[in-house]
Amino acid sequence: MSNLKMKEAALIYLDRSGGLQKFIDDCKYYNDSKQSYAVYRFNVLINPSDIVELDAELGNHILHQPLKAAQVFQSINIVLKLTHLPPLPSYYLDLCEFPRDYTSQRFYTMQGIVIAMTTVTKYTQGARFLCSDEACPLSKGFQYIRVHVPGATESATVRNDFLCNLCSSSLQEDRKFRVLGDKQIVEIITAESLHAFQGYCNNQPFRFQSLTVFLRDESVNKMNIGNEYKVIGIPTCVKTSQTAVCVEANSITFCIPKVPSGISDNFRCLLSLTSSSCWKFTAILANIFASQIVPPGTYNLLKLCLLMSLVQTSDRNKELENFLDILIVTSDTLLIDRLLNFSISLVPRGIRHSVSTEIFPTVSRNKYGTGAVSIQAGSALLAKGGICFIGDLASHKKDKLEQLQSAVESRSITVYISGKKFGDDVDQQMTFPVQCSFWSFLDMDSPSRRNIQKTNMLIGQMDCSLIPANLVEAFALLINCSESSPCHPLLPTVQHTLKKAIDPEGLLYLASKQFTTEDFEKLLAFAKNLNVEFSLEAERMIHGYYLASRRIRTDSICGSKLSASALKYLVSLSEAHARLNLRNKVLKEDVLIAALLFETSLTLKYGAAVFCVAPNAVFPFEQYNEDYLEQRDVYLTECQQQLQQFIATYGPGTAIFASDE
Repeated sequence: MSNLKMKEAALIYLDRSGGLQKFIDDCKYYNDSKQSYAVYRFNVLINPSDIVELDAELGNHILHQPLKAAQVFQSINIVLKLTHLPPLPSYYLDLCEFPRDYTSQRFYTMQGIVIAMTTVTKYTQGARFLCSDEACPLSKGFQYIRVHVPGATESATVRNDFLCNLCSSSLQEDRKFRVLGDKQIVEIITAESLHAFQGYCNNQPFRFQSLTVFLRDESVNKMNIGNEYKVIGIPTCVKTSQTAVCVEANSITFCIPKVPSGISDNFRCLLSLTSSSCWKFTAILANIFASQIVPPGTYNLLKLCLLMSLVQTSDRNKELENFLDILIVTSDTLLIDRLLNFSISLVPRGIRHSVSTEIFPTVSRNKYGTGAVSIQAGSALLAKGGICFIGDLASHKKDKLEQLQSAVESRSITVYISGKKFGDDVDQQMTFPVQCSFWSFLDMDSPSRRNIQKTNMLIGQMDCSLIPANLVEAFALLINCSESSPCHPLLPTVQHTLKKAIDPEGLLYLASKQFTTEDFEKLLAFAKNLNVEFSLEAERMIHGYYLASRRIRTDSICGSKLSASALKYLVSLSEAHARLNLRNKVLKEDVLIAALLFETSLTLKYGAAVFCVAPNAVFPFEQYNEDYLEQRDVYLTECQQQLQQFIATYGPGTAIFASDE
């Protein structure tokens, strides 16, 4: 096909797609501008499907020779912006595979999570050069125009060793015609690489490496740390201290994960059998959860809280406001560590923080020498929309604990960039949202704890003097799994540990065979994508309980011990229990579980109050059969009546629920 035929096809496509009108609008912009331009830059939006249907040869030319194809549209600086690529394996660049093709100079699609990004700097879009010999005809006019092409470095556009083609004299840049654009560099890793950050995996060794993506002009600031994107770009090879394969982004799309269509047949059958009760299904889930780590029926309170925190995670690109931070006080750190490791592996963004890395973003020099500052994600931003498990809280230094407290309270972290340190004129700061739930634990048997004992403990209050009280208060839930708690069944745990030592891969319980790890993954993925709304009575009950609790936990010296965030925690707990029941509406039965869990946590933090809740209120009986579940329902119904009475007595101004009488 001749070049003229291709230009005719390109003109027809521009006419049909609205590209010509965009040219007119861009020309008006340049005409009104007071800046001198050496070259005018135009973006052309290309839909490969449409252009292949119009002219297959032109479409093939754009997909496989994009740099030459841009010249078909005109001899000025044209940038072809693709909407997508054909969904074929040959157009996909897998970040896990080697070698990577960077010689063909054509478009590929790649997908990854942003783990680092730089500040925005400038690059040269285009420049005008003149011959230094005034007698040369090429010392005037626009004969030497250099423009940036995808994959090129700054030195390919602007440097001082260009020679005149006519007289071989050196070329000099006419700086008043230099056109600058914005540039940003990000690093991405494939989602499969996150297995390296999860403590519970198949222990198979593997290696992963980040891929550098260059963003220019319209693409700058379109990628955020922690998000996953599909990037269309042209791979190229950049030589710094070592040779690296990079990609210059042509277009960027946020990845929207697929929502599972349902749950496993066994869970569907269980849900049907327990449909007469609002509490039985979640009780059984907690009972059988993580039977590979702990025997069924043990640590039920903790397992229910973990499941509720897991269903409050999100794969969508939205603010995660319904986070559930959990702090566990335990004397068996090894078992709790295994249980939490197993739990975070059930969601895509479950991150086990390593002590050798940073929880929050850090700043370093950019390795490509562009003068920009590189910001590394850290575990918290990498766990965006998921869980960040930070291990033993007492193992972190004081400054890190203060940083954690600030992040948990404000749900954001600010990075300060010193201008003096990084060669800039002014200091900068960047603020990132912290959109994950934090899990951690405290060792009751820590030697340092034995040396620091509180003497003025209130009834029901837990000694957490190892860490600042404000940090303990910042966690939504404080759970007691020490030897003194009902959550610490010694004999079944010992038997389970011995059996697993004999047969590590064996399924010791019937529940492990009926409800597999994959079943739980599917259940959680389905439940967390449910859109829930509050019923009127559930909404009234939450506000009533919050106001009543705030009133009775207020003194004249310190004021109220319940912050405004307490209401968010109650809402989140209620939503989580409804989601775990696979319901779209939050009922008063969900609010009861939320209130019992929250009141148990408040008692451990501040001591018992008027609304006195037993430590095992959510699971008052061991669950062996249907009769025990029925007894639990009767007990929880009585608790609900007590809660309503508490609200009616201590929450004036709230709606008092009318009972059946």
